[in-house]
Amino acid sequence: MTLDYIIVGVGIAGISFCEQLRANGKTFVVFDNASQKSSTVAGGLYNPVVLKRFTSVWKSSEQLDLALPFYATIEDRLNVKLDYKMPVYRKFASLEEQNDWFAASDKPSLSRYLSPKIIKNDNTAIDASFGFGEVLETGRVDVKTMIEVYKTDLLKNELLFETSFNYDDLKIQGKGVNYKNIKSTHIVFAEGSGVRQNPYFNNLPLVPTKGELLTIHAPNLKFDYVLKAGVFLIPLGDDLYMVGATYEWKDLSHETTKKAKEQLLDKLKKLINCSFEVVDQVAGIRPTVKDRRPLVGKHQEHESLFVLNGLGTRGVMIGPYVAKQLYDFIEHKAPLEKEIDINRFKS
Repeated sequence: MTLDYIIVGVGIAGISFCEQLRANGKTFVVFDNASQKSSTVAGGLYNPVVLKRFTSVWKSSEQLDLALPFYATIEDRLNVKLDYKMPVYRKFASLEEQNDWFAASDKPSLSRYLSPKIIKNDNTAIDASFGFGEVLETGRVDVKTMIEVYKTDLLKNELLFETSFNYDDLKIQGKGVNYKNIKSTHIVFAEGSGVRQNPYFNNLPLVPTKGELLTIHAPNLKFDYVLKAGVFLIPLGDDLYMVGATYEWKDLSHETTKKAKEQLLDKLKKLINCSFEVVDQVAGIRPTVKDRRPLVGKHQEHESLFVLNGLGTRGVMIGPYVAKQLYDFIEHKAPLEKEIDINRFKS
């Protein structure tokens, strides 16, 4: 079998790059053993504003301009609903926060996304006496469903190997690679925190961060926006809400913990005052980087080996953007942005 690309990993990064290959008529196969769960436990929010500081997300408009058509294309091709448009409401804790919001909404980089109106809270199940600020052009991508249907489609077209990638079987030969019975011009590693076991890219400063989410059933909560206040609450339909997320750097297992559940419930109970039931809890390891920029680029010695990783907590926004950057870098020799190029860590 002779191909243009081998992709390792089918999370947000891997899917984003696969879509670049599809759009440009390139041949590829994917290897994935479902061991990395950062994408499957992602909240899936796309939000162009850092709500803790009322600042703009890096390259937010460029990312959104690529991401929204990207998910629409997958929806159309696979006949599935993935993108749920909904505003994000930021709860205000004080009049001072309201004033900070007004000041931020006047900034040219944020005026597109921050509504200057204060929304009064009329939901008796939510404690928000100072009201909310509304972020525009936001929503949620159902990442779990996307990965499931995408893998099903890959399997149907005999493009997915549901098995671990064995680095020892990778042979680098001239301007390409051989992997078992597959010859490929390029290989792209999009394996999330699994890159720590990758002998070609394990020197990258990836910081694995465990995150846990709860799903609650709350029949009396009744709202249809994303609520951010210490935790985020995302409506899923049928009176179900996602609650997240935690950050843990020591325990990097995929097991859920009582500690994380208690942390989330403590914050949740300060936000809502209606009854609810926890119906699910999930954990995954996010591939984060200290400078909060992805890890994109080419191996220093091997021309055919590339990495696409470190999407962090905003993967649904940044994934399509950096996947296009990597594709243009490989195929058209376009330079990578210095902020995402792995060469920024070159000693």
